[in-house]
Amino acid sequence: MRVKVHIRHTDVKQNANTMDPMTQSVSLSASAAKQINLIIASQSAKSMLRIGVVGGGCSGFSYTFDLEDTVNGDDLVIERDGAKVTIDEASLPFLENSEIDYVDELIGASFKIHNPNATAACGCGTSFSV
Repeated sequence: MRVKVHIRHTDVKQNANTMDPMTQSVSLSASAAKQINLIIASQSAKSMLRIGVVGGGCSGFSYTFDLEDTVNGDDLVIERDGAKVTIDEASLPFLENSEIDYVDELIGASFKIHNPNATAACGCGTSFSV
């Protein structure tokens, strides 16, 4: 079962430069939430997964995944089954309407972002173009 999270004004602290969060949505799959909880349980000082987008990689943009313990004022926070994911304001437009998933396949296990904004992606799935 996948839950789509629609962000309301009460879910995101805003400053004057923040985009309207009513237009932003990101979903988190149950398998991603389960894996985040497993990872966080082994990290005493970290409490959430931060996902971001930076310039670079073979397709133009790359996803970043970091463990974090603080939320910035302009971050989007998604919660599911006790798992928390934060996304910074600059990365959010690139991730709009995406699904954060965790896949465990024969060739390996990893977080995977199903991103409808990506027009192309590299073979390893960590970089994309828009």
